[in-house]
Amino acid sequence: MKFSASASALLLSGLAVAAPLTEKRMEAKARRATSGRHSNFPYAVGTNEKLVLTNTTKEEYSSNWAGAVLIGTGYTSVTAEFVVPTPSAPSGGSSSTQYCASAWVGLDGDTCGTAILQTGIDFCVQSGETSFDAWYEWYPDYAYDFSGITISVGDTIKTTVTASSKSAGVATVENVSTGKTVSHSFSGESNKLCEYNAEWIVEDFESGSSMVPFADFGTVEFTGAEATHSGSTVGTSGATIMDIEQSNTVLTSSSASGNTVTVKYT
Repeated sequence: MKFSASASALLLSGLAVAAPLTEKRMEAKARRATSGRHSNFPYAVGTNEKLVLTNTTKEEYSSNWAGAVLIGTGYTSVTAEFVVPTPSAPSGGSSSTQYCASAWVGLDGDTCGTAILQTGIDFCVQSGETSFDAWYEWYPDYAYDFSGITISVGDTIKTTVTASSKSAGVATVENVSTGKTVSHSFSGESNKLCEYNAEWIVEDFESGSSMVPFADFGTVEFTGAEATHSGSTVGTSGATIMDIEQSNTVLTSSSASGNTVTVKYT
């Protein structure tokens, strides 16, 4: 997400008259604007090196990704719904620290090394206050926030990305609970998709050059998890399962069956 210097200055100038909760959210927006929130390829545990998956039933561990990844060729769309969780500070965490996580669907996050087309929501908590942002991203560009959509704990969110070519596509977020839908179209992207992967992921995303403190998100269950593969609709069968491991501790437990991917914070 990017703002002009004047826009950022205007945003910050309003903090003095904002209500406490609004102020926290505006401060969070300002941090996102200046630090450059973005997703990344999955990292091998304990490194900043990309973890390249193989099409296997063996569970894989990453520093930043949990969920399920389909590997092959000809993936052009992916979708799912999930209920917005209540994020909280992890056990032993500080209430004054902002903890976050992100749930998203995407194309080409792993065995393609050039781009990711993705969309989802971030959920954060700080000092007991939660905040949520819906976003779209054609990695390696930063993520950009959708405007005109509100998100609350317990809302059902449907996320979809569709590639019309390897350099164009659409990202859509629908708040099923409120009936609001937002979308963004990409075209002429220089970093091209490979159409090798479809994924349903909970991520410890990056702000600036480091991962954010990871929130306890409870459970994210992606339902209606489907992908378009060579023109046909498929579920999660054959997907590689991923879980997050940080500082020698496994933080998530993921599974996939039929059209459901479940990611639990452990």
